[in-house]
Amino acid sequence: MAHIGFKSRERRSDRRATYSLIALFALSSSSVAMAQTNRPTEKEPPAVNTSFEELQLFADTFDAIRRGYVEDVTDAELFEMAVKGMLTSLDPHSAYLTDDDYENLQESTEGQFTGLGIEIGYRRGFIAIVTPIDGSPAIDAGLKAGDVILKIDGTSTQGMSTSESSTYMRGPEGTTVTLEIGRAGESQPFDVVVTRGVIDVPSVRSRELDDGYWLIRVSRFQRDSGREVTSSIESALEKGDVKGVVLDVRNNPGGVMNASVEMASNFLDGGLVVYTKGRHPDSMNTYNAEPGELLPGVPVVVLVNGGSASASEIIAGALQDRGRAVIMGTQSFGKGSVQTVLPVSETKALKLTTSLYYTPNGRSIQAEGIVPDVVVERAQLTSLEQGNRLREADLNRSIENTGSTVETESEAIATLREDDNQIYEAFTLLKGINVYQSLGATPLSDIDADSEDSSLGEY
Repeated sequence: MAHIGFKSRERRSDRRATYSLIALFALSSSSVAMAQTNRPTEKEPPAVNTSFEELQLFADTFDAIRRGYVEDVTDAELFEMAVKGMLTSLDPHSAYLTDDDYENLQESTEGQFTGLGIEIGYRRGFIAIVTPIDGSPAIDAGLKAGDVILKIDGTSTQGMSTSESSTYMRGPEGTTVTLEIGRAGESQPFDVVVTRGVIDVPSVRSRELDDGYWLIRVSRFQRDSGREVTSSIESALEKGDVKGVVLDVRNNPGGVMNASVEMASNFLDGGLVVYTKGRHPDSMNTYNAEPGELLPGVPVVVLVNGGSASASEIIAGALQDRGRAVIMGTQSFGKGSVQTVLPVSETKALKLTTSLYYTPNGRSIQAEGIVPDVVVERAQLTSLEQGNRLREADLNRSIENTGSTVETESEAIATLREDDNQIYEAFTLLKGINVYQSLGATPLSDIDADSEDSSLGEY
């Protein structure tokens, strides 16, 4: 039922408020236009040209809500809702950052915060898990990349912004939150209780897989991640000859873009890593690796999957385009946009998508992702040989080989084959590259297809 009829004094007051609102927006529009006209360039975006009718429509809507909504809503609350609505309607990554949101963003780039340990995005209007962070409460609770969060403590996430959902999921260490999860392959949603904890996981870990072969695992891109990879490589070189490196950025949601450029400098001798283009001239930038790579000539395999996003895709795309690494795994997430944090007060900011990034060959991976050179699905492998075959050494009175030099697969590598087949395949490829190079083999492209050289073998 519409309620009409207000006292004339109230109407005059409301009208003055409406006109003040229009004036405020008109002033903001003219300020933006003036700021832009101070940048004379052909690539300059068009100046803001908001009509009075559009401002009047906004002001009338604002006034109607303020006066007629069933519950009292302050002007400040309505303004904040309007700003949030403008940003969330643009794309999944633009957002209005409140006091807590801004603080949480700053914490995440430093590598420590209190929460569940998940990177989130949107799927069909709901909040979805892009990837859980290594060693986090989310991992302990069994959450997986691709899980859709339908409810948080009974509150539906449909239409909820990522910043709003973060507010629900953050909380004091030791407290719990109940997530209703929808998962592919499950007929019904189910609840998962997660205990909040301090997420303080090093962004980079490294270990030697086999003699001279190293695995460098990067879980996310924080401010110091590039330097941490440098330290890992330097430590490996101190221990001896490095024969190959597996750079693992699977389930890495990205983070600080500059960290990916610093990381690429370990594997590239200068040159282009990534460039960005947007509507505004300030969004057009190029990022180059520092000269002097640490591992010249050492083969590198980069592991990616559907949880590898943003900065992970930057380094994978750069090393792929520059012919410096073999990309292995499955197609990456496809987040090719760049967000700029624009403070609007001491405690609030806008996270605004301002540009797209491009690989050295000019590829935009937005909504496409990085396609691996070698596709290897994550799988549980079972050996077809059960170890019960009879061999020469098992025969009665067989002659013992006292001068054997046969190298067998180490127990660690055999275990790796069962635990993580993608890392195992990357390690195997690295060994194959080194064997091929040690033989001084003729590149396949140089072999005459009509050759009758018997050294090629019989098939």
